[in-house]
Amino acid sequence: MAIPTEPTETTETTEPASARTCPPGGWRELFGPDHRATALLIAGVMLLDGASTWVTTSLLLTAIEEIGGERFYAWTATVFMIASVIAALLVSRILSLRGPRGGFGVGIAAFAAGTGIAAVSPTMEVLLAGRVLQGFGAGLLAGLSYVTVQSLLPERLWSRGTGLVSAMMAVGFFVGPAIGGLFAQLGAWRLAFAVVMALTLPLVPLISRALPADRQAQAVSPLPVLSLVLLTATAILISTAGVLSDPALTCAAIAAAFLLVAVFIMSERRPGARARVLPALAYSPRSTLRWLYLTRVLITAAASVEAFISLFGQRLGDLPPVASGFLGTTLPVGWALTQVAVSGARPAMLARLSLAGPFVLAAGLAVTGLLQREGATPLTVAAWAAAYLVAGSGIGMAMPHLSTAVMGSTADPQEAAKASAAMNTIGLFAFSLGAALAGVLVNLGAPSMARSAHYVLFALAAIAALAGVTACLERRRGAALTPLER
Repeated sequence: MAIPTEPTETTETTEPASARTCPPGGWRELFGPDHRATALLIAGVMLLDGASTWVTTSLLLTAIEEIGGERFYAWTATVFMIASVIAALLVSRILSLRGPRGGFGVGIAAFAAGTGIAAVSPTMEVLLAGRVLQGFGAGLLAGLSYVTVQSLLPERLWSRGTGLVSAMMAVGFFVGPAIGGLFAQLGAWRLAFAVVMALTLPLVPLISRALPADRQAQAVSPLPVLSLVLLTATAILISTAGVLSDPALTCAAIAAAFLLVAVFIMSERRPGARARVLPALAYSPRSTLRWLYLTRVLITAAASVEAFISLFGQRLGDLPPVASGFLGTTLPVGWALTQVAVSGARPAMLARLSLAGPFVLAAGLAVTGLLQREGATPLTVAAWAAAYLVAGSGIGMAMPHLSTAVMGSTADPQEAAKASAAMNTIGLFAFSLGAALAGVLVNLGAPSMARSAHYVLFALAAIAALAGVTACLERRRGAALTPLER
């Protein structure tokens, strides 16, 4: 992508990733001497992010038996998500003020402190306070990881870097239940949090080795106060919708969340707006960035079925908690394995895979929906697992192009960092919104769990198919750009 020597408004657009010809780098280069510390840092923080939720989920019932607070059960995930969203919104601001080293330092310190508080909490209220800090740290670290891939790795390694992000998240999905379940079984659930906190220690020396020390290149951007308020309120509404038992109230909360998102978009796209959460390019009619974000939102919303796979496994397949927990990891594992496998493909191939991926996801979810029934046999459960793996592979096919195209959407370093960090922000919102919608459908299908599973899987399959439509629109819009607009 050519960078003009005198940028103007007419040239600040994007080159579609499909037009790029930069040969992809390999895993050997990513973990070679030049980038090893950066790759290890990204891998470590995403392992923590992936493991943190599942550790708590697998030991929470044991913890409640000791410290009480069963009425706050659902809020352990809710407060974590809200704090993660707030942190994700502040990534660009923290980078401007403290630089990459300071940003990662804040994230690791917050995560470690929150995990330590959870480990020693005498009551559920204190544990929730720890989860807030833990969520803030995890959200900040995840956002910074995308920015680090975009800013510190060469473009030829972007797809490998985003593949590493997904792979380590999937590893965390296994590590989390293993640590939490083991220590819960032993009656020593506090030690599980202590082990997770200890996992942050090797990351501290990596910060200085992997990240540049200076931060003078970035000016301090103004704080988007209105956008932060609107999106935080939206996150609270979405999280509340996910734990409400009344379908009418849940629908009202989701509708109010959509209304706040509309107000957020209108406030950000004002011509004179100086402080934005999303890059200005996202609101340009000439850019494909809006379609890239929308496709990512729809795919991530469809992927929220992950939160219900274990429930369906227990209720319909009569699986024990451990088995149902690992069934729940089949979709993210399919996602991670496929993204790692295709991350070395050339940009043109990644762009083609991104068109097929949403439809593969839709097909996997639809097939799984057809197979849902009461009293499922082990063979049927195995078929569920295979279909979930296929669905996850569709996500893995689509994400490399979406990520690299967003990272390369602008030549402006600050806007590129903002665009990259926003991927984590919109991902958190989309997953929460999809989970809230699925929760409504589960309630609508009650008391039949099979009917609930049908509603959820078919609805999310339709959302995935819609993502295929927006991916095609993004491809057509990118192909229509003139050389000047690229």
